[in-house]
Amino acid sequence: MTSSVNGKGKANGSALLLPKRFHAKVEVRWSDMDVFQHVNHARMVTLLEEARIPWLFEDGRPTESLRAGCVLADLRVRYRGQLRHEDTPLDIAMWIEQLRAVDFTVGYEVRANGAAPDSPPAVVASTQIAAFDIETQRLRRLTDSERDYLSEWMDR
Repeated sequence: MTSSVNGKGKANGSALLLPKRFHAKVEVRWSDMDVFQHVNHARMVTLLEEARIPWLFEDGRPTESLRAGCVLADLRVRYRGQLRHEDTPLDIAMWIEQLRAVDFTVGYEVRANGAAPDSPPAVVASTQIAAFDIETQRLRRLTDSERDYLSEWMDR
Protein backbone atom coordinates (compact mmCIF):
# COMPACT_ATOMS: atom_id res chain seq x y z
CA MET A 1 0.00 0.00 0.00
CA THR A 2 1.24 3.49 -0.81
CA SER A 3 -0.05 6.84 0.36
CA SER A 4 0.10 10.49 -0.67
CA VAL A 5 -1.50 13.87 -0.08
CA ASN A 6 -3.12 16.09 -2.67
CA GLY A 7 -4.65 19.54 -2.61
CA LYS A 8 -4.28 22.35 -0.16
CA GLY A 9 -7.94 22.86 0.61
CA LYS A 10 -7.77 26.56 -0.31
CA ALA A 11 -8.77 28.80 -3.18
CA ASN A 12 -5.91 30.23 -5.24
CA GLY A 13 -7.06 33.42 -6.95
CA SER A 14 -9.80 32.45 -9.42
CA ALA A 15 -8.70 28.82 -9.64
CA LEU A 16 -9.98 26.42 -7.00
CA LEU A 17 -7.45 23.85 -5.87
CA LEU A 18 -8.50 20.33 -4.96
CA PRO A 19 -9.39 19.98 -1.27
CA LYS A 20 -6.74 18.43 0.97
CA ARG A 21 -7.07 14.64 0.96
CA PHE A 22 -4.96 11.75 2.21
CA HIS A 23 -4.73 9.14 -0.55
CA ALA A 24 -4.02 5.47 0.07
CA LYS A 25 -3.49 3.01 -2.76
CA VAL A 26 -4.98 -0.29 -1.61
CA GLU A 27 -4.56 -3.54 -3.53
CA VAL A 28 -7.67 -5.58 -4.31
CA ARG A 29 -7.10 -9.25 -3.51
CA TRP A 30 -8.74 -12.03 -5.49
CA SER A 31 -10.56 -13.02 -2.28
CA ASP A 32 -12.15 -9.52 -2.15
CA MET A 33 -14.31 -10.41 -5.15
CA ASP A 34 -17.78 -11.91 -4.98
CA VAL A 35 -19.57 -14.25 -7.39
CA PHE A 36 -20.53 -11.24 -9.58
CA GLN A 37 -16.84 -10.34 -10.02
CA HIS A 38 -16.95 -7.04 -8.14
CA VAL A 39 -15.63 -6.10 -4.71
CA ASN A 40 -17.84 -7.59 -2.00
CA HIS A 41 -19.44 -5.18 0.52
CA ALA A 42 -17.78 -6.70 3.60
CA ARG A 43 -14.43 -6.60 1.83
CA MET A 44 -14.95 -2.94 0.87
CA VAL A 45 -15.35 -2.11 4.56
CA THR A 46 -12.02 -3.90 5.21
CA LEU A 47 -10.34 -1.97 2.37
CA LEU A 48 -11.52 1.31 3.92
CA GLU A 49 -10.04 0.22 7.25
CA GLU A 50 -6.73 -0.68 5.58
CA ALA A 51 -6.64 2.74 3.93
CA ARG A 52 -7.01 4.73 7.15
CA ILE A 53 -4.26 2.87 9.05
CA PRO A 54 -1.29 4.72 7.46
CA TRP A 55 -3.12 8.05 7.78
CA LEU A 56 -4.19 7.82 11.41
CA PHE A 57 -2.37 5.02 13.22
CA GLU A 58 1.23 4.87 12.00
CA ASP A 59 4.11 5.69 14.36
CA GLY A 60 4.81 9.40 14.52
CA ARG A 61 1.26 10.54 13.74
CA PRO A 62 -0.36 12.72 16.42
CA THR A 63 -3.29 10.28 16.32
CA GLU A 64 -1.20 7.12 16.84
CA SER A 65 -2.51 6.88 20.44
CA LEU A 66 -5.91 5.97 18.99
CA ARG A 67 -4.40 2.54 18.22
CA ALA A 68 -4.72 1.84 21.94
CA GLY A 69 -8.38 2.75 22.03
CA CYS A 70 -10.99 3.83 19.55
CA VAL A 71 -14.33 2.44 18.48
CA LEU A 72 -16.24 2.61 15.25
CA ALA A 73 -19.56 4.27 16.13
CA ASP A 74 -21.13 4.53 12.66
CA LEU A 75 -20.44 3.27 9.14
CA ARG A 76 -22.12 4.32 5.89
CA VAL A 77 -21.24 2.99 2.45
CA ARG A 78 -22.89 4.11 -0.78
CA TYR A 79 -22.12 2.40 -4.08
CA ARG A 80 -22.26 4.48 -7.24
CA GLY A 81 -20.37 2.10 -9.49
CA GLN A 82 -18.68 -1.28 -9.55
CA LEU A 83 -15.07 -1.93 -8.65
CA ARG A 84 -13.37 -5.06 -9.96
CA HIS A 85 -10.08 -6.83 -9.46
CA GLU A 86 -8.58 -5.15 -12.54
CA ASP A 87 -9.20 -1.73 -10.93
CA THR A 88 -6.41 -2.37 -8.42
CA PRO A 89 -4.85 -0.61 -6.66
CA LEU A 90 -7.86 1.39 -5.56
CA ASP A 91 -7.33 5.08 -4.81
CA ILE A 92 -9.02 5.82 -1.48
CA ALA A 93 -9.16 9.53 -0.66
CA MET A 94 -9.90 10.47 2.98
CA TRP A 95 -10.60 13.63 4.95
CA ILE A 96 -12.36 14.74 8.13
CA GLU A 97 -16.04 15.63 7.69
CA GLN A 98 -16.80 16.41 11.34
CA LEU A 99 -14.66 16.87 14.47
CA ARG A 100 -16.16 16.88 17.96
CA ALA A 101 -14.86 16.52 21.53
CA VAL A 102 -14.72 12.70 21.62
CA ASP A 103 -15.18 11.65 18.01
CA PHE A 104 -14.61 12.48 14.36
CA THR A 105 -16.10 11.42 11.05
CA VAL A 106 -13.88 10.30 8.18
CA GLY A 107 -15.14 10.81 4.63
CA TYR A 108 -14.00 8.48 1.83
CA GLU A 109 -14.11 8.46 -1.95
CA VAL A 110 -12.97 5.29 -3.69
CA ARG A 111 -11.88 5.30 -7.33
CA ALA A 112 -10.39 2.75 -9.68
CA ASN A 113 -6.66 2.93 -10.36
CA GLY A 114 -5.92 5.68 -12.88
CA ALA A 115 -9.25 7.49 -12.49
CA ALA A 116 -9.01 11.28 -12.40
CA PRO A 117 -9.24 12.74 -8.86
CA ASP A 118 -12.24 14.84 -9.91
CA SER A 119 -14.08 11.95 -11.58
CA PRO A 120 -17.18 10.51 -9.87
CA PRO A 121 -16.16 8.00 -7.19
CA ALA A 122 -17.42 4.41 -7.34
CA VAL A 123 -17.87 4.33 -3.56
CA VAL A 124 -18.62 7.14 -1.10
CA ALA A 125 -18.41 6.25 2.59
CA SER A 126 -18.04 7.63 6.08
CA THR A 127 -17.01 6.26 9.45
CA GLN A 128 -17.54 7.90 12.82
CA ILE A 129 -14.66 7.01 15.14
CA ALA A 130 -14.70 7.73 18.88
CA ALA A 131 -11.68 7.88 21.18
CA PHE A 132 -12.03 5.19 23.84
CA ASP A 133 -10.22 4.45 27.11
CA ILE A 134 -9.85 0.66 27.30
CA GLU A 135 -9.05 0.64 31.04
CA THR A 136 -12.14 2.60 32.11
CA GLN A 137 -14.31 1.33 29.22
CA ARG A 138 -15.46 4.88 28.52
CA LEU A 139 -15.18 7.42 25.77
CA ARG A 140 -12.37 9.92 26.23
CA ARG A 141 -11.80 13.40 24.88
CA LEU A 142 -9.49 13.80 21.91
CA THR A 143 -6.18 15.37 22.94
CA ASP A 144 -5.18 18.80 21.65
CA SER A 145 -2.57 17.25 19.34
CA GLU A 146 -5.10 14.74 17.98
CA ARG A 147 -7.63 17.54 17.36
CA ASP A 148 -5.01 19.77 15.71
CA TYR A 149 -3.90 17.01 13.33
CA LEU A 150 -7.45 15.99 12.45
CA SER A 151 -8.54 19.59 11.90
CA GLU A 152 -5.83 19.96 9.21
CA TRP A 153 -7.86 17.49 7.10
CA MET A 154 -11.22 19.24 7.36
CA ASP A 155 -12.78 20.94 4.35
CA ARG A 156 -12.80 24.67 4.95
